[in-house]
Amino acid sequence: MSAAGGPVRARLRDRVAASDPGLLRLSAGLRTAGSIALAVALLALLGTDVRHLVAGALAAMVATFAIREKQRGPQAVTLALGLPVALASMSLAAVLHSSVVAGDVFFVALIFGAVYGRRFGDRGTALGLIGFQIYFVSLFVGASVGELPELCGVVAVGFGCSALMRFVLVPETPTGVLQRLRDAFRARLAQLLSAQIDLLDAGPEDADRALEHVREGTARLHETALLIQGRLEEGTADEAVAGLVQRRVADAEIAAERLGLSLLRARGAERVDTLALHLPGAPVPSGGRQPVRDAATDTLRRDLEALRLLVLRPVEQAAGSSVSHLRNRLLGYRDEENLPVASPAVQDVFRAVGEAARAVLGLRIALGGAQDESDDSPATARSREELDAEDAVLDAEEEAPAEAETGLRRPTTRAAVQVAVGSALAMVGGELLSRDRWYWAVLTCWIVFLNTASTGEILVKGYRRLLGTVLGVLAGIVLAGAVGQHTWTAFALVLLFVFAMFYSAPLSYTLMSFFVTAALGLLYTLLHTYSLSVLVLRIEETALGAACGVIAAAFVLPVRTDRRTNELLVTVLERLGGVTRSAVDQLSGGPPVDLMDEARDLDQALADLRAAVQPLTHPVTPLRARRETARYVVALLETCAYHARSLAATAELLPTHPSIAADPRLRRAAARIDHNIGAIAARVSDEHAAVEIETGPSIASLLGPAVPGTSRYGRVTDRVLRHLQRLDEGVSGLARPLGVPVKAPER
Repeated sequence: MSAAGGPVRARLRDRVAASDPGLLRLSAGLRTAGSIALAVALLALLGTDVRHLVAGALAAMVATFAIREKQRGPQAVTLALGLPVALASMSLAAVLHSSVVAGDVFFVALIFGAVYGRRFGDRGTALGLIGFQIYFVSLFVGASVGELPELCGVVAVGFGCSALMRFVLVPETPTGVLQRLRDAFRARLAQLLSAQIDLLDAGPEDADRALEHVREGTARLHETALLIQGRLEEGTADEAVAGLVQRRVADAEIAAERLGLSLLRARGAERVDTLALHLPGAPVPSGGRQPVRDAATDTLRRDLEALRLLVLRPVEQAAGSSVSHLRNRLLGYRDEENLPVASPAVQDVFRAVGEAARAVLGLRIALGGAQDESDDSPATARSREELDAEDAVLDAEEEAPAEAETGLRRPTTRAAVQVAVGSALAMVGGELLSRDRWYWAVLTCWIVFLNTASTGEILVKGYRRLLGTVLGVLAGIVLAGAVGQHTWTAFALVLLFVFAMFYSAPLSYTLMSFFVTAALGLLYTLLHTYSLSVLVLRIEETALGAACGVIAAAFVLPVRTDRRTNELLVTVLERLGGVTRSAVDQLSGGPPVDLMDEARDLDQALADLRAAVQPLTHPVTPLRARRETARYVVALLETCAYHARSLAATAELLPTHPSIAADPRLRRAAARIDHNIGAIAARVSDEHAAVEIETGPSIASLLGPAVPGTSRYGRVTDRVLRHLQRLDEGVSGLARPLGVPVKAPER
């Protein structure tokens, strides 16, 4: 029974790891709910009344979610500094409780300082958040001067319980998080391979669904790769190890996406550039609905299963002839003589399997260290030598720091002014609605500004918060009637909702707002202040706060959505040009450099752009044509980014790969791509810029001999030519939606 349960537990562990990379959401939910539970239990043992129980529980929650640092030492320092900030905030709120004007003025000043503190990094952000949220807690429980000793005591208990949960009961170390993220990457890679196997056999009626699963798997794998990138610096021993892991994760990601594309081509799909296929939810491309029908299909299916097994098998369990046999067979497909008899498209899938196996080997070496090489075939030994040579020749380049903005142009200063103005408006309007609950409008105004940078983003976030609040009010009505005066049942449900709130926060802001409002309905029940009118008032205050936030964002130092997206678009184009130039330079014979950092910077810039255009692509936007244009541009940029990443990955193979040789003419052939990227970026920055993009013959034709009859210099693989050609076409395709004129061809 124990032996039979092992594979089941392993599959369950892999599913959990894939659904929550690094268990970050689970840890956040457990840590916050556990802090609240500890605080409530301890305060109950001390005989604290319900109102102070609520204050202690909220203080524990704030102390837990406000900390942003990844290292345990800085976390402890910030938590220690946060306690006196919290006590001062609670004390001032109680002292100013009876003075409406002074209290309001101080609250606005506190809000400004809390937002401005973000410029000082994670610690400044955390201390500002603690100061604001504890002031809000004091308003929520109606703190008074006479209660200050007891209130300060319950706040201290809340912070102590938060520290106990963070550092003892649910500890989190950068190394442990990175290890769990690696497990998640492995699990998601295996899931993607399963989806690709389904795509291999899917009939015409199942092709759309199978392709959608491959797309989702590719996106989830990319998301995990970015999470790993964000944790490498803190979670690895030194920069060399971080760079190695980053490179191997990127190789595996690109190899997996390339394998998916080759499967689509084997199905007969025409003009397949990336799995995005230029539009979200796009149908299977023309000719791609028929399953692969070839004599080697069974062998291909078997090898895809073998590759999936190789991914799933932990490094420490990889010893043994069976795993070595699978690895050697798959790596053998990197040699042309080992390819089975099949159509050219299916043979290309086998090549992609070989490259994916090489990427998995590199990933296993990077994560697990040296392994037994006694069973290596010549192909496997050669792959190991290539990987070792890559690690020896690559050196990371230092990136020049960006010039910081000053004054009101600094994002933190601008946001602080906007939030202060919006909060003042929300304060005035909120007090007109209710003398006792006005702070809900201020809280909403504060929250809609968090992690937003344009008016459109604030509008979308405000809409989502209002929707979640309405749904939460409906749930609160039902729960308040069911729970009644059962105090501990209500506390248990509040804990459940707090856990759900933090677990769902990265997935859906609407869902998080729903759980927040439902928990507040139960808290009002505990405080004996629940009524239907109170929950309706919460909707009104939420709507008012969101409206005040939008008004402040639109009229006070506004950052228009167009301006924000244009700035991010220029950043994406500049980084796209940088990756392409560096890769082409290395493929043309330039010195080897570490291209993965540049590729990841491009990925991050593209992710920022994708988030910034959400107001333009949201389903409720009335500008349909603009929405489709934004989606089309982002999809084209995703296509270009894929081919740029692939060029970078190929360039890093150059020093060791036997089938790739430097060709100086690549630099000349790719000059048009570089010019066009620069022209488009200039036009986006200044719509009056007198620039044009150039078109002409294919990239492959530009690589022809300078003098007819002369031999080529070196050898450039078809893969490099294909990526350059698709990148050239993708960049040119950006000209029409972005309004960049095309230079007339010379006669």
